[in-house]
Amino acid sequence: MPALDAKAILEGRQPGRRSLGLTVGIFVSVLCMLAMIGYLLWSGLATGGVAGVVGFLISLAAAVIPVAILVPLILLLDRLEPEPGSVLTFAFLWGAGVAVVVSFVLNTAGMELWAVPMFGPDAGAFITTAVGAPLVEESAKGLVLLILLFRRRYEIDSYTDGVIYGAMVATGFAFTENILYFLSAYFESGFFGLAFTFVLRGLVAPFGHPIYTAMIGIGVAYAAVNRGGARLLAPVAGWFAAVLLHGLWNGSTVFGWVGFGVAYTLLFFVLLSIVVIAVQDRRRQVAAISYYLPPYIPTGLVTPADIRMLSSMAGRRGARNWAQRNAGARGRAAMKDYQLAATELALLHQRLDRGVARPHWEGRRDAFLALMHAARDAFLGRVRRPVTPGWATTPTDSGFMKRADFSDVIARAQAQRAAGGGARPATGGRPGYGPGRPPGPPAPPPAR
Repeated sequence: MPALDAKAILEGRQPGRRSLGLTVGIFVSVLCMLAMIGYLLWSGLATGGVAGVVGFLISLAAAVIPVAILVPLILLLDRLEPEPGSVLTFAFLWGAGVAVVVSFVLNTAGMELWAVPMFGPDAGAFITTAVGAPLVEESAKGLVLLILLFRRRYEIDSYTDGVIYGAMVATGFAFTENILYFLSAYFESGFFGLAFTFVLRGLVAPFGHPIYTAMIGIGVAYAAVNRGGARLLAPVAGWFAAVLLHGLWNGSTVFGWVGFGVAYTLLFFVLLSIVVIAVQDRRRQVAAISYYLPPYIPTGLVTPADIRMLSSMAGRRGARNWAQRNAGARGRAAMKDYQLAATELALLHQRLDRGVARPHWEGRRDAFLALMHAARDAFLGRVRRPVTPGWATTPTDSGFMKRADFSDVIARAQAQRAAGGGARPATGGRPGYGPGRPPGPPAPPPAR
């Protein structure tokens, strides 16, 4: 069987091809980020000379710290079915570049040309902070989530995916914005002012922007995984919630520490709600694995023991460690590919039952099955003697340990589709909620 491009299969693209739109988006976002950072460096130099450059460098280093804290926590939600790294990078860079530049220009213009002339310096600044900035910034960040909805909707399998993309955009935005705030505090109050602002924005309340934009992400995710008229309004509702939370936080400053405490408490409970959503999504995905993979047991690629292993994070982690002990780093990579392909296969059937699967879904199914087989062969090719998996009683109790030619399974499925007899999507069945079962897998090869 020819070598497979595991990354391309899992990301749903043609092997050897990169998305031109994604490449352009990353390029433009990087240019915008560098332009904004360059502007801040120039501002530091023009305002304070060498001391200003030092202040800029300290601000830049301080802005990296919240990113180093937030990104691992965000990715922690994404362990069962990780999103493509290239798309997550694009989301972060959009926030750090395009969204910041757009917000900086519009916020500045809105305050100087409209809010201050109409309401005066103090009221105008407050209106810009509490009303204008949330409207502009959440729109600039949310735009990329709409782009992902229309261009990458099949990557979004749950509300957690929407939260992850929204939080990555917001973390990128906060990174560049923090440089601006830290540098401004440095010029106003020296190093003490910078340190105080860092503690407040970087350590006490680093989750602000991710929480706001996660609301848009949840709305976008609803539109991606559901049908019906409500999905058209869901992104708008998410944007409204993001603007409201952002405005409440910004506006709380006028009420001093009491207002800050009330807003902080509200955001804390919203954060808890997001964690609950992520836990429920994890349970639904585990249920999908348990519900949709058993029909594939006749292929020999999975067994009940494998399904139990795939249904828990501890089991999956233990299997990767076991594979590394027995076949080194390549064995661990093979197990990871096997686990991800099996998970994507289950989620593909979940989308079918929801009626939101991509066209020509059978090709994706076959690609996942082929990757599971290739990962199994890659592992077995590095093991000199039969070994018993940690999650099964004997080697034959795991599909990952069976030596079998699987290419005719794929060939048979492709021939069936060419003859017009391909399986049709099922409707109405969801894990644990109805009698519908997934479309059948390709017929297994005859016994040899």
